[in-house]
Amino acid sequence: MNYLGHAYLSFHNADLLVGNMAGDHVKGLLALQAYPEAIQKGFLLHRKIDHYADRHPANQRAKLLFRADYRLYSGAITDTVYDHFLANDPTIFPRESELLLFTQKTYEELDARISQLPPAFLRYYPNMKEHNWLYNYRNVWGAERSLQGLARRAVHMPPVQKAYDIFIANYYFLNQCYFDFIGDMIAYVKSDAQH
Repeated sequence: MNYLGHAYLSFHNADLLVGNMAGDHVKGLLALQAYPEAIQKGFLLHRKIDHYADRHPANQRAKLLFRADYRLYSGAITDTVYDHFLANDPTIFPRESELLLFTQKTYEELDARISQLPPAFLRYYPNMKEHNWLYNYRNVWGAERSLQGLARRAVHMPPVQKAYDIFIANYYFLNQCYFDFIGDMIAYVKSDAQH
C-alpha cells in the first residue's frame, strides 16, 4: 500500500496515522524512540503492513508484471497502483465525495501534528496536500504522477513510463489482484497488526 492505503489502514487513529503515513522515513530503533509511543506504534504498523503486503499471494502475482523491468521496485509500483484501486473501491468509498472528505480529514490530522512529522516527509508533505495526492489517486493520471514521484525518490529506478503502460494494459488483472488482497489486509490490520 502507498500513502492512501497507509492513511486508510490507520482507521481514524490520528497518532497511528502520523507514523503510518511517514513510516518510510524513520529507520532504526534510535530514530524510532525519538517519537511519542503512540506515533511509534504507527511506524511499526507501517512496517507490518508492508511486510504482510509483500508476501500476499495476490501481490506476488501483481508484482510479476513489473519484475522483469523494475526488479526490486516492482513492489513499490504495485503499492502505488493499488492506491488507485483503493480510491475507486466502492466498498470503501461508495461516493467520490467520501474519498474527498477522507483526504481532507487526513490532511487536517497531519497538520495538527505537523511538529511530529519526520523532516524527510515534511519536505514533500506541503506538495502532497496542495495537490491532494490522496484524492488524485482516483484518476489514472494521478497514479501516473505518483509513479513519477516514486521514480524521483528512487534514484536507481528505470524510467516509469513502461510501468504506467503495464498498469494500463493490465488494468483489470491488477484490479482483481487488489480485490483479492484488500479484504485480507484490512482483517490483518484490525486483528493482528495493531497488537
